[in-house]
Amino acid sequence: MAHSNKELSHILEQLDLGSSIAELDKLLETARVETSAFSDLLNDKVDLIPGTKGSGKSALFRIFVDFLPKILFKSRKVVIAHGVQKHGDSVFHAFKDQFEKFTEDQFIDFWCIYFVSLVHEQFLKGDIYSQPLKTADKEIGAFKRACAAAKIPDIEAKKSLSQVLEWIMTIIKSNSPKITYKFPGNAGEIELDLFGEPIEKGVEKETENGRYNLPAYMSSIKDALETLLKRLDLSIWLMVDRLDEIFPRRSTLESTALRALLKTMRLFTSETIRIKIFLRDDMLENLLSVGEGFTALTHITARQADTLRWTEDQILTMVVKRIFANEPIARYLGIDKGRLDASLDYRREVFYKVFSATVHRGANQSPTLRWIYSHTADARGVVTPRDVIDLLTKAKQHQQDIFSSDPSGSSEYIIGPASIQYGLDELSKRKRTTYLEAEFPHLWPDIKKFVGGRTEYSTAALAITLGKKWEAIADDLVSIGLLSKSTRRGQSIYWFPYVYRAGLNLSRGHA
Repeated sequence: MAHSNKELSHILEQLDLGSSIAELDKLLETARVETSAFSDLLNDKVDLIPGTKGSGKSALFRIFVDFLPKILFKSRKVVIAHGVQKHGDSVFHAFKDQFEKFTEDQFIDFWCIYFVSLVHEQFLKGDIYSQPLKTADKEIGAFKRACAAAKIPDIEAKKSLSQVLEWIMTIIKSNSPKITYKFPGNAGEIELDLFGEPIEKGVEKETENGRYNLPAYMSSIKDALETLLKRLDLSIWLMVDRLDEIFPRRSTLESTALRALLKTMRLFTSETIRIKIFLRDDMLENLLSVGEGFTALTHITARQADTLRWTEDQILTMVVKRIFANEPIARYLGIDKGRLDASLDYRREVFYKVFSATVHRGANQSPTLRWIYSHTADARGVVTPRDVIDLLTKAKQHQQDIFSSDPSGSSEYIIGPASIQYGLDELSKRKRTTYLEAEFPHLWPDIKKFVGGRTEYSTAALAITLGKKWEAIADDLVSIGLLSKSTRRGQSIYWFPYVYRAGLNLSRGHA
């Protein structure tokens, strides 16, 4: 069926595929795809949610902290309190010099106090929970007294993240058990006494009842919080995301902070208190591979979700939900929204009302959906919603330009092969700058050696390209999804996936 280019240009002008950045995505709720990680998290089966960059961790986080708090509170008696949500939050970076001086024990103190601040700011001062809290004055009082005994202040006005971090830093950097801190301006002062009774902080010692010691002040605060929650028949989930953006990547600081955070999960978690961490899978792998050992790691990973991965059918569902969340194109193509939600076959059918059947002509060509899925996969075979959305957004813009330049013409598809190929090329260029160059500057001098080269390398070719340490470098490139390793005729072959080829200006063939 041929469509008028003028009509299609108008349709594409109104088409919004959402944003690949979760915080900016207006379609996140209406077009969400419920993966196994979503259901496991909803049913409180997992506390550690790992995933590749762009795989949907932050989208999942945002669904829970932005759209579900009221529903979870009413239907499941769960309180949601969260930290580090804003994309690229610069507040943590402002304290980098102070973080650099922290020991792992001090970071455990930091995370404990940080989670207490979330309880103060988002539970005790949260509008959603004000009604039931009116019936628990005694328990609230006990919780506040436990905090006061440690000189962790309860400031009536809501505090900004910057203020929270500032007074935590003042506590921890002091070697004195007591210190007076003056807030900026005329906001008053507080006396802080963090540690209470002497205790070997941050060292896990199993007691007779199977519990692990926290610093003395935190044990009493945790007990008081549990009493309050049990009195109201509630539980609380303390959720943290964006950890890849608040500490320098692959640094000693990042490793120290994250090891302390995972230990704090073990120390602070109970039947009524859950810490739920959304973490890049490569950060978790790097953390566990440094060879320092990790006490009670099995207790943490026992409640770890499967790494977020998307199947071709899930990508299909995400794409058509986003396209047909736009009423103009849904009306134009006569889409049945009920069938769209109910039938995978119908979703595949309507996908090809928008896209051409294949990207390339000729026999034995992959269908367009399969082509998009395979060409956005990294070297580990991981396909992320972020990359697919970015590709299709660029393809839509390119197709719109084509239709606008020939308004009197017609087309059999809304988004065609040339535009999809253009979208892949633009995605590849973006991944070079925002992923390879930005996140792995220590590897970029070696990655740069491949620019303008070939897509496949033998071990001998790699040795010539990378030098004496080629094996260690190749292992790093495999670990970040840039190179794939396979065996052909008994020999190891390394090759670049499609998603990086245009960005690195690679020509198909053997080096």
